[in-house]
Amino acid sequence: MKVFPNIKVAVDAVVFGYKAKELSVLLIKRGVQPYKDSWALPGGLVLENESLEQAVERELQEETGVTIDYLEQLYSFGKPGRDPRNRVISITYFGLVSPNHFKLQADTDAADVKWFSINELPDLAFDHDKILNMAKSRLQSKLTYQPIGFELLNTEFPFSDLEHLYQTILNQKIDRRNFRKKILSFEILTETDKIYKPESGRPAKLFRFNQQKYKELQENGFHFEIKFA
Repeated sequence: MKVFPNIKVAVDAVVFGYKAKELSVLLIKRGVQPYKDSWALPGGLVLENESLEQAVERELQEETGVTIDYLEQLYSFGKPGRDPRNRVISITYFGLVSPNHFKLQADTDAADVKWFSINELPDLAFDHDKILNMAKSRLQSKLTYQPIGFELLNTEFPFSDLEHLYQTILNQKIDRRNFRKKILSFEILTETDKIYKPESGRPAKLFRFNQQKYKELQENGFHFEIKFA
């Protein structure tokens, strides 16, 4: 028996941001049916002559104005009925960006675009709540064995900002002394000659992320484990 499946391939992106010690996610308001005026993850169908990575980068740029700094494939969602229009399999990605680096701009199928606190999310279209929950779990898991997240910080930052970032994403207090010792031992941070002077508390040195050193460690393999307080 001949089978002619009518299956479409889409990409969806979970883009995390971090600002004012709060983790947020980038959402669009759909301007078309189905789920018109509902909030959803940016994404859309893959075009005939583009790769999955090109498709998700294009959709993000078109619908939000954001260019991904860190992008990783998450999972494939293909349950029948997840899209009322067609049988659609979505290849999902998650990324990390600094909200300060972009001016949001909604276009094409998106009527609006906005950062939402991860703790104050609206109801999402399709099965995007499941996608978002999986992305958050993946990010939390990844943080416990591989130092990532520098894309969410300013180019130069006090070490305390990195500590706050980890504790915010993991929603758990870390052993700060052990964390600092391990991070600095990898030499993935470069100390600058600049000083951060907070409104309250002691001044602190500013650091920069050493991407070259980080890539070398990734190639050679390294173990990073967080101890919690």
